[in-house]
Amino acid sequence: MDELFTLDGTVELLGEGFVQNALLACAVLGLVAGLLTPLVVSRGMAFAVHGTSELAFTGGAAALLIGVEVGIGSVVGAVVAAMIFGVLGLRQRERDSVIGVVMAFGLGLGVLFLSLYEGRSANRFGLLTGSIVSVDGTNLWVLTVVALVVLVTLAVIYRPLLFASTDPDVALARGVPVRALSLVFAVLIGLVSALAVPIVGAILVLAVMIVPGAAANRVTANPVLATVLAIVIAELALVGGTILSLAPGLPVSAYVATIGFVAYLICRLVAGLRGRSPVRA
Repeated sequence: MDELFTLDGTVELLGEGFVQNALLACAVLGLVAGLLTPLVVSRGMAFAVHGTSELAFTGGAAALLIGVEVGIGSVVGAVVAAMIFGVLGLRQRERDSVIGVVMAFGLGLGVLFLSLYEGRSANRFGLLTGSIVSVDGTNLWVLTVVALVVLVTLAVIYRPLLFASTDPDVALARGVPVRALSLVFAVLIGLVSALAVPIVGAILVLAVMIVPGAAANRVTANPVLATVLAIVIAELALVGGTILSLAPGLPVSAYVATIGFVAYLICRLVAGLRGRSPVRA
């Protein structure tokens, strides 16, 4: 009976407008995140994603405090952070320290902004763990526009970006603008990380921006196949996690992270059974 009740509750909630908005947002986010995450993993930028998501939280907290759309604040915060990371930490040996310094300052500001906010506590909690209720029409519009910008930019720079990601020294020697591409890619990471904050929260953006690529890169070295597999995993985690979270009424981020982790374990198992040497993930 409990299982039937849960199923009926899920079906009923799927007819609600806010749930449909959330599922559409998850589908869009799964597409753009799946396109980027194999490149993020191959470039060793997991910590950069974490730092960017934390600064997206800071931007969202500032927006919450001054009364503007949280999604817009998250995008501004993430893009500013990504540009700082790109300008100050282009060298691999400098990147982690720069990200750590800027992230600590940004998190301090974010905590301050939240402490000054006198509105609903659910809004504060949602910035950290995500909430499908927060995905309204305005948020969906912002997400769609930003996703289109990411897709168009990625379509233009994908081939040289892939070259620069796999062999940056050779790419630089052949005239590929590696530094400029690194900065543009950092901004794309910032945009997509900002899109993920309202859905999965700043804490678990890594579940969207790292896990699908890390899983896909375990089973294939082909960049096209890895990208397709990463998109599939991201969509399953986001859309499936949202649906599973409906009836219990629990944060969607826990379900997204769990599905992504299971997919990663399966990919590791498949790679082990095939005897394939894993790539860096």
